[in-house]
Amino acid sequence: MMPNANKDKRKSSIYTDKKGFNYYQTYSFFGSKDGLKKKVQKNLGKDKTSSQLKHEKEYWDNYYNKIDDAFVTSEVKPNTSSSKTSDTGSSGLKDGVPGGELSQKWTDYRSSLPLVSPANKQKQNIIIIGTGLAGASAAASMAEMGYNVKAFCFQDSPRRAHSIAAQGGINAAKNYQNDGDSVYRLFYDTIKGGDYRSREANVYRLAEVSGNIIDQCVAQGVPFAREYGGTLDNRSFGGVQVSRTFYARGQTGQQLLLGAYSALSRQINLGKIKMYTKHEMVDIVLVDGHAKGIIARNLITGELEKHSSNAVVLATGGYGNVYYLSTNAMGSNVTAAWKAYKKGAMFSNPCFTQIHPTCIPVSGEYQSKLTLMSESLRNDGRIWVSKTKNDKRAPDQIPESERDYYLERRYPAFGNLVPRDIASRAAKERCDAGYGAGETGQSVYLDFADAINEMGQNTVSARYGNLFDMYSKITGENPYKTPMRIYPAVHYTMGGLWVDYNLMTSVPGLFAIGECNFSDHGANRLGASALMQGLADGYFILPYTIGTYLSKEINSEQISTNDSAFDETLQSSKDIIDKLLSNNGNKTVESLHKELGLIMWNNCGMSRNQKDLDQALKDIKALKTSFWSDVKVPGNDNSINLELEKAGRVADLIELGDLMIRDAADRKESCGAHFREEYQTDEGEALRNDDKYSYVSAWEYKGDKSSPKLNKENLDFENVTPTQRSYK
Repeated sequence: MMPNANKDKRKSSIYTDKKGFNYYQTYSFFGSKDGLKKKVQKNLGKDKTSSQLKHEKEYWDNYYNKIDDAFVTSEVKPNTSSSKTSDTGSSGLKDGVPGGELSQKWTDYRSSLPLVSPANKQKQNIIIIGTGLAGASAAASMAEMGYNVKAFCFQDSPRRAHSIAAQGGINAAKNYQNDGDSVYRLFYDTIKGGDYRSREANVYRLAEVSGNIIDQCVAQGVPFAREYGGTLDNRSFGGVQVSRTFYARGQTGQQLLLGAYSALSRQINLGKIKMYTKHEMVDIVLVDGHAKGIIARNLITGELEKHSSNAVVLATGGYGNVYYLSTNAMGSNVTAAWKAYKKGAMFSNPCFTQIHPTCIPVSGEYQSKLTLMSESLRNDGRIWVSKTKNDKRAPDQIPESERDYYLERRYPAFGNLVPRDIASRAAKERCDAGYGAGETGQSVYLDFADAINEMGQNTVSARYGNLFDMYSKITGENPYKTPMRIYPAVHYTMGGLWVDYNLMTSVPGLFAIGECNFSDHGANRLGASALMQGLADGYFILPYTIGTYLSKEINSEQISTNDSAFDETLQSSKDIIDKLLSNNGNKTVESLHKELGLIMWNNCGMSRNQKDLDQALKDIKALKTSFWSDVKVPGNDNSINLELEKAGRVADLIELGDLMIRDAADRKESCGAHFREEYQTDEGEALRNDDKYSYVSAWEYKGDKSSPKLNKENLDFENVTPTQRSYK
């Protein structure tokens, strides 16, 4: 970290001036060493507000402070590959981050990784659980390299993975708009957007490989939107001041998944991937502490199957359905990650759950699913509420002078494109204060009237037509004529299995990629970064880093499924199924899941406090007892049984809820999406405590009758300076 004395000697300035018809921004930095002076000039095209200049200045201050440190702290930094050991007591968590300059870590590390020869790859077997963007891209890439891959999904086709639901776009530092974007700026925006609760090296690597993803997907034929001249188009998402989001109308996830699916199908046809659809992983098999296979249940026949491998990769998505109502597919679950946790893989930051600000509001008591309206809509839509409390007038009856565009008022630099956590809390604050829209008062308006007047309905339709159609079908309202009504809903989980720089969990041979790990987003994910992480992990990171483990396994014998470890794990899985089916309760799985959702949303949702968390922990324990005594699962285990599938998943979600509440109670600060009511600024913003909580929580399972152990991976920021986030 930079010495305070050096900071005091540094001076910087930023200003704009007009040359011809354009405005230019000039940033000057005077370092603490004589002769070190940097000057950056950028064509803005048009004037910027003083608050926007403040954010630009903050960005460049961080950038050149880093450069100046090289002159101040040492002449040469040794380029070592030794990794740090986190301050975790006896757990000895090693993050595996290589030494050297941040911008060179991944390049140098990738060039020095242990390799598996082509001949030896043919002998190695890898199991991949999940075939969304992360899983499909990883399976296709590693099969292309020569590995033998078994891929599993519980859907009837990999094309039904929840990645297909992503709408708005995928980020990449291409700077096609010539608006000042760069790898460093994407890294900085992501670190800042996550409220400085993520690992620097992993985030920089993500930004570094982001451009490769676009090249890969274009080569696959993904139909990204293009400008009139044929070049790829970009738009902006929340928490940034550049346009770096590539998109395919409102169907980006679907198109990217079709690209990954085509690569997956090619390898299936070549025989390098064996695809198991309608199979659900119910447990992981450990041999001498290493992941050597899985137990999977055939969801058609009910048979429990044993599968062995040299390594296991989880790509199973997030756990938002712990809240019951979420934008996740109803089949999305935590079971694979939770079984890994109970076999020794640590679970990190489980309380970091993202509430998306633009979702269709809850419409009734019997609703079981919420629908996302893409964040891309905030590019051209304006969010507002009436200035009058409990105003039941139709939106077209509320004149402009009586409308409160509260995000533009509170955050002039970013306006409607503030990060998701901030936009969600702002909407909740307005509704809780009595200014909400609609009959229930639990929504705000997203209005496109100005955009339609300025650009025309055809242009707006070309950008968002399928989203408008979806909204119209669900609500019966025409968003071209009437503002959309939106309200925050659970959407994404930043927490997940702890992984090191190689994406390996604390269980040797067990890897976690995509949303099911904690790696890149800290306490809040920026929009359009989920697809980026999934494809970065699958296409460009794991295929390299998995070799660090497999290169040591070349001389090891392939574990047979006849090994006693497989038999014991299979029997344990069968015992759980038998227990669920033999329980003669009187409550449905659905009703118990809904009870869990209410506990989590009311006490560990958009805001939390100690009193509610203490009560929620008691309620969760009571619910777990109730589940195993009162649940009724009809049917049998030798055929399709959707209730049995869901019962196992809800049982795991209940246990996860307990861990989430413990994590939220332990973290006595507000950061990103984790908002503790006791810890906020005078203006109601999140108030971090970097002195005590600048760490990744890594919870270790200690048995059903013991409390989990909290381990900590301390976060060291050598390239950015954590500051109080401001988007005003």
